[in-house]
Amino acid sequence: MPFILKYWLPPLLWAGLVSVFSTDSFSSGQTTSFILPFFQWLLPRATPEVLNSIHFLMRKLGHWTEFFVLAMLLYRAFRQGQTPQWQLRLAVWTLSLVLLYSVADEIHQRFVPSRSGVWSDSLLDFFGGFCAIALLYARHRSKPDALARVSSACDVSGVPRA
Repeated sequence: MPFILKYWLPPLLWAGLVSVFSTDSFSSGQTTSFILPFFQWLLPRATPEVLNSIHFLMRKLGHWTEFFVLAMLLYRAFRQGQTPQWQLRLAVWTLSLVLLYSVADEIHQRFVPSRSGVWSDSLLDFFGGFCAIALLYARHRSKPDALARVSSACDVSGVPRA
């Protein structure tokens, strides 16, 4: 596999999946048909209001998670396996793309009849990406040379050296 595809194909495929989740097939009206019955089975005494609140929270958690994963994949792509140390520049590029894509995603949803693009969802998306970068930074701060040790023990393909 070409070197660039190894790092950039995963975030591109994930971004495509995020776009699929922004279609009518994953609108609130569509996801209600399988999320609510599951939680009715799991919580038989829950009121309709509680079940609707759970559905709302699940959908918002989906926003956060989609962009958390996207940020992780983008940061990995920017690093391209070459820089084991934390780089603020790569974090800024990652968060810039996350913000741009989250805004584009909400604009796209404004054109889908069963969806409503709202700016608060873009903020939630960005927060998911920010949390991913914060986690990477915290990991670096707690073990600053952990990635360097792994990189020096492996060749470019990630295979341990003999």
